[in-house]
Order: sequence, then C-alpha cells, then structure tokens
Amino acid sequence: MTLDLIQIIFLFCLIAIKGKSNFRRIMTKILNVRKLGKSYTSGSKELPVLQEITFDIEKGSTFSIVGPSGSGKTTLLGLCAGLDRADTGSIELCGTDLGALSEDERALLRSREVGFVFQDFQLLPTLTALENVVVPLELQGAKNASKVGVELMEKVGLGSRLHHYPSQLSGGEQQRVAVARAFSNKPTILFADEPTGNLDAKTGDKIIKLLFDLNVDTGTTLVIVTHDMELAEMTQHQMRLKGGKIVQDQNPSIS
Repeated sequence: MTLDLIQIIFLFCLIAIKGKSNFRRIMTKILNVRKLGKSYTSGSKELPVLQEITFDIEKGSTFSIVGPSGSGKTTLLGLCAGLDRADTGSIELCGTDLGALSEDERALLRSREVGFVFQDFQLLPTLTALENVVVPLELQGAKNASKVGVELMEKVGLGSRLHHYPSQLSGGEQQRVAVARAFSNKPTILFADEPTGNLDAKTGDKIIKLLFDLNVDTGTTLVIVTHDMELAEMTQHQMRLKGGKIVQDQNPSIS
C-alpha cells in the first residue's frame, strides 16, 4: 500500500470521526432556542419582554437562567416549556418545533417530556400529597400510578406524609411534593421557576440537593430560573438576562 493511499484512508477516517462527533453533538441538544422574541400589550403600548434570545441546552445537563426581576426569566421558561407562544423566533424541544404544534399537541408533549416546579408549589388543596403526585399519572392512563406515586414520595422523604393535605404540610414539604409530581412522568427535561424562592435557607438547600440528585439519578435535564447566584453556580451552564436580552452566557454549546 502506497503512502498516498494510506494518507487518503487516514483522511477519510478523520472525516468520518468528525462527522459522527458533530452528529452526536446535534442529537444531544434537548432545547434549541433561536432569535426568540415576546411582547405584551399594555394599553396602546407594546412592551418587549424578550428580544433575540438564542441558546442551546444539552440533554442531561444542568442550566440556570439568572437576572433581576422583570428581565424576562419566567416568561422565557414558560415559552421553552410550551406554556405560551413566542411572537418571533423558534423553539425546538425534544426534537419538536413548538411553533408547529396546536395547544393540545403542546399539552401532550408536556405530559410526555416535561416536568415543572413552581415557586408557589401549585398543589391542589383538596387532594392529599399522594393524590397530587398520582393525578398526572392517572391522566396518562398509568396502571401502576399509586405504586409509582408512593415510590416518588418515599424518594423525596415524605413516605410518612402520603395522606396529608397541602395545608397540613410545611412549605418545604409542599415543594418536595411538587418535585415528586414533576418527576412522576419521568420527564426528559424539568423546568424549575425559583424553586427555593419561598423557602428558608435550610429547607431550600434540601430542595436543591433533591433536584440535583434526581438529575443525576434519572438523567433528566434541569433548567432553573433563580435569583440565587450560589444556586446558579452549581449548574453546568449559566445565562444572565437583563432587559429581555442575554447579557452574559457561560454556555460553551451556544452557536
């Protein structure tokens, strides 16, 4: 075999390896946001909330969105989760273009792929802790909903509080129920909006540990909106918003 032929074969191998690497990199993007814009109307004025937002999130990673109040963090989270529609730009979640989906189709995608933890817990007051966790499973027709619900409650340390109502639980316990509910559908990605905002520091630390432990155990991508820079620095990537624009991005995957 001549030297030229060996060099050609070597070159083709390098191209093949690079191609596979790029393909793998593309396939591991769980969220792709491009030139996103959102405005709201107040009287006769249009108020821009988000402008030209572009970023990617890798599957299985942890990602935080930080910024002052009014910077558009929660609006961005809701758009990425398919809870609202953007005015401009595109969002691809779990390989699906959200802009091409109807309201019902977005709801179906969320039920299959997305978990959400709210700052104010959003538990149903007339249901027990266990029932709050089980309801999403039952709506999906899961046959072992109760068993899975109990397992999740035990995982978040509330195995002895299954039949307590939200009003009988502390703030930290309610948030743990909310976390268990968010993981009930085994989400590919979980969005957490100020998950420790209404909790004291000690309880907040427990919720943070729980979220990161579940991220490691299940491989669920974790996206957190927070004012807490210590929490943000625990994530692999951080993005800062100000005035509806990205002003700092520490995500090396952005293109």
